[in-house]
Amino acid sequence: MTQAKELPHVVVIGGGFGGLEAAKRLADAPVRVTLLDRSNHHLFQPLLYQVAMAGLSPADIAAPIRAVLKHQQNCRVLLAEVTRVSLGSREVHLDPGDTLSYDYLVIAAGAKTNFFGNSAWARHALGLKSLDDAVEIRRRVLLSFEAAEREADPDARRRLLTFVVIGGGPTGVELAGGLAEFGRVVLAADFREIAGQSPRVILVEATDRLLPGMSDRSAERAASQLQDLGVELRLGERVTDITEHGVRLGDEWLRSSTVVWSAGVCARGLAARVGAEAGPGGRLVVEPSCTLKDHPEVLVIGDMAHFVPPGSERALPGVAPVAMQQGRYAARYITRRLAGKETPAFEYTDKGMMATIGRSRAVAESGRLRMTGFVAWIAWLFIHVLYLVGSRRRLIVLFQWTWSYFTYKRGARLITGERAWERAQLLARQAEQGPHSGSPYEVRVTDVSPTGASERAAASSHPLSAEPGEVVIHEATTTGPSA
Repeated sequence: MTQAKELPHVVVIGGGFGGLEAAKRLADAPVRVTLLDRSNHHLFQPLLYQVAMAGLSPADIAAPIRAVLKHQQNCRVLLAEVTRVSLGSREVHLDPGDTLSYDYLVIAAGAKTNFFGNSAWARHALGLKSLDDAVEIRRRVLLSFEAAEREADPDARRRLLTFVVIGGGPTGVELAGGLAEFGRVVLAADFREIAGQSPRVILVEATDRLLPGMSDRSAERAASQLQDLGVELRLGERVTDITEHGVRLGDEWLRSSTVVWSAGVCARGLAARVGAEAGPGGRLVVEPSCTLKDHPEVLVIGDMAHFVPPGSERALPGVAPVAMQQGRYAARYITRRLAGKETPAFEYTDKGMMATIGRSRAVAESGRLRMTGFVAWIAWLFIHVLYLVGSRRRLIVLFQWTWSYFTYKRGARLITGERAWERAQLLARQAEQGPHSGSPYEVRVTDVSPTGASERAAASSHPLSAEPGEVVIHEATTTGPSA
C-alpha cells in the first residue's frame, strides 16, 4: 500500500468557492491536500449584503472550513497567510517564515475591493467583500439612524439618512434595494423622532445602464424596481472624489454619512508575488487549462484568474459559478495528470445571472429564459438556499427569510463593538460640518492594548471601526475637503 508521505502533495490557497470545491473533489484522489486560508471559514459571498442589511447573521452564511472537510482524510487545513510563491522551487512561503513544498498548486485566493488607484477613497467608502465589511456596513447604517434620532438640525439629519452606493452591478443593485427597503420598512418603525422621514438611497453607475452582462430588458426592469423603492439612479456619472462628507460627481456634492463602494474588484496582493504574467485587475493570465504558462503544475482559478475562453475577447467574470466550475476542473486536471491522461481545456457553462432588488423583486436570466418580479425572486431564493454549505444553515436561512417576509422584521439589528454612542456622535459632527467647512481633522486609530503600541493610519482601518483596545483620535492636518 502506498504510504501517505509518498503521495503527491497538492496545496490549495484559499477556501472560497473555487478552492473549497477543488479540495473536496480531490477526496478520492491519491494525493495529500493542504488547504491554506487566512480565515477559518468559507464565506457565501452572494449573501453578504443580507448581513449588511441585518437580514441574516454572519454565522448564517459562513461555515468553518474544518467542519466542511472533517470527513476528508487526505486533507488538512491550515490557518495561514501566504506571502509569496516560488515557482522554480515549487514552494509556498507563509508568514512568519514557514514554507510548504508542493507537487501541484491551486491558487484561489480571491479578490479584494478595487478603488482603481484612489487609495484615499478607501478611508471613507466601505467595501463588501468580507464578513467584517458586511458587519461594518450594518453598524454604519444603524449608527446613522441612531445619530439622526438625536439630531435637531434638519440638514444634518438629512445627510445622516443619505446613503450612496457606487457601482451598478449585482452587488450594488442588491445593496441599494436592500438599503431602501431596510430603511423605509424595518427601521422606520424603530425610530420615533424620524418617523415619516424616509432615508435617501442613491445608486451611482458610470455607464448608462445597470447590471452589465444582463440584457437591456433586465437592466431596465431592475432600474424600474429600484425606483419603485425610492432609489435615486445616477447613471452615466463618474465619481471624482470621496470624503468623510460624501461623494463628489463632477461639480456636485452628494452629502452622505455612508458610502459603499461596489464598483470593482481586483486580485489580492498575492497575485503580484507569484512571478507570473498579470492581466487587468492584477489577475493572473492562464492557459486554456487554467494553468500558468510553462507551469502545468500550477492552476489559478476564480477571481485570481484572467481566463479568456477560446474565441472570446472577454475574460470570464469573477463570480461564484465560474470559481466552482474551475475548482472541479482543477481537481479533475490533477487526477487525470497523475494517471498520465490528457485533460481537455476548461469550458465554462453559463447558467445565467440574477439579482434581487428587495421583497418580491428580482431579475433573472438563464439562456433565453427571462424572469422578473416575484417569480424571479422565488428562483433567486431557491438557488441561494441550495448552494449554501450545510443542511442546518439552509434551514436557518430559509426560516429567517420566511419570518422576515411575513413580519417585516429583521433580528440582526445589532451595533457591535464598544462605544457605539461615541461613533454616532462622530457621524453627527461630520454631518454638521459639510464639505465646505474645511474640517482640519484626520481620523487615526491607535492601538493602546497591552500587546501592541502601533499606530495605524485610517487608510488601513475605517475611522469608525475601532474595536476594544483602540481609541479614535482626531488629529489636526493642513488639508481639508475641497469644494
